Amino acid sequence: MASRLSRSLATHTRLWYQLDARRQVVGRLAVRLSSLLQGKTKPVYHPAVDMGDHVVVINTKEVVLTGNKWDKKLYRHHTGYPGGLKEVLAKHLHEKNPNKVLWKAVYGMLPKNKLRKKRMRRLHLFAEESHPYSANITHALPGPCPVVKRLQDFSPEEVARFPEVVSAPHL
Repeated sequence: MASRLSRSLATHTRLWYQLDARRQVVGRLAVRLSSLLQGKTKPVYHPAVDMGDHVVVINTKEVVLTGNKWDKKLYRHHTGYPGGLKEVLAKHLHEKNPNKVLWKAVYGMLPKNKLRKKRMRRLHLFAEESHPYSANITHALPGPCPVVKRLQDFSPEEVARFPEVVSAPHL
């Protein structure tokens, strides 16, 4: 039987999670990361207490935006000078820094209070698979969306064997 102290340590200890962002939708991944950073997965969650865990996200250069958002989504900021509204397309922001699109999505999903910066410090984003926190990882989590196989990943035999979805009626 576990003592009260060991149960308390088990629920209050910050865990380290690793997620692979390869072919994951940015918004759905950001929701998952936000709940982990806030500590909503723990039984002792309280919104005013910082109970969240560390999250390491790898392969952020391969995240996906649905629809035509790479060409249409704008990130805006103001420099503070007259006429200083700057706009950057998601495609250009991702080319410049592959972590920034996911970082901005998670930042926008966290509650707007004094704990937001502290929670964001526990989010570790990496464009590639290698990272310095491999010794700390306690759990490897699957992404929120199942990874769909692309057409280029199928062999020509599999493509030829694929059944027709709609066949023309014979008249």
